[in-house]
Amino acid sequence: MNTRKHLPLIGVAALAAIALAGCAPSATVGAETAPAADPTSLTLALVPSQDQSGLVDTAAPLTEMLTEALGIPVTGVVSKDYQAAVEAMGAGQAQIGFLPSLQLWQASDMYDANVVLQTERNGNITYPAQFMTNNPDKYCEDTPVERDGKLFCNGADALQGPAGLDSIAKVAGSKVALLGPGSPAGYIYPVLALQEAGLDTDADIEQLPVTANDASVLAVYNGDAEVGFSFWDARDIVKKDVPDVGQKVVVFALSEEIPNDGVAVTNDLSPELQEKISTALLEYSNTAEGAETLTSIYSITKLAPADSSSLDVVARAAAKLGLQ
Repeated sequence: MNTRKHLPLIGVAALAAIALAGCAPSATVGAETAPAADPTSLTLALVPSQDQSGLVDTAAPLTEMLTEALGIPVTGVVSKDYQAAVEAMGAGQAQIGFLPSLQLWQASDMYDANVVLQTERNGNITYPAQFMTNNPDKYCEDTPVERDGKLFCNGADALQGPAGLDSIAKVAGSKVALLGPGSPAGYIYPVLALQEAGLDTDADIEQLPVTANDASVLAVYNGDAEVGFSFWDARDIVKKDVPDVGQKVVVFALSEEIPNDGVAVTNDLSPELQEKISTALLEYSNTAEGAETLTSIYSITKLAPADSSSLDVVARAAAKLGLQ
């Protein structure tokens, strides 16, 4: 059995080297390959949708629950970016991944991972990307309205996309906070919307790369960027630190709906272990403690069995931007 190392930050190049160095011949019986034994420990890959420095600690109750339910140690790690989490699963450095929708599709398509669960947030299995600004006079065609202590305009208070997309052409010439190309809400969907509105996103906007959704919100809040992209509603992540964020950062548009993120497991795990993992997570999400922990990690209110075909729409969006 190969020894799997637990890495707190996983880089794609390093993963490739580890994968090559860790190759070992499989045990064979005659011409057939004997099934590999399940590992004696598991690694859960998390992606940095918010400040990654405390994410492993926040997820500790989740990994502790899995350790107890499965009877083997489960360690949480934070990948350096979204794509690194996919490569971690492909290289055998992680066996369970909490991944955004594009990365769920990639893990399945590239490495035969099984998408077992998808998330619900307040009963919704999809969500829009949001366009945020600190300059509502420029982007709002109407007076911002307040909902749950946060301001919206251009119909974005309906909380379902698409909304306000006629206003996004005004982003031309502005400084924009955006996540890496692997982020459906922080890059793929809003960039695609801008391109469909006639903008050259390489020439017509000044890009401010950020590493996480909360960083995008804070870039707008602090005035480092006039516009930012994030999942809905990432303002809630930073509200405890900046209570007036909902008043200073106004959502003026919402993208098309995006399938929710979810959980994938590598296919080298036995069907029995895969079932135990998905059952443990599903049951955990239905407890008060589990719902609280999952909400603190990724604003997840519940987990549900996955419909992998729902991810096709994300793959098509990524293809339009040449990101596959």
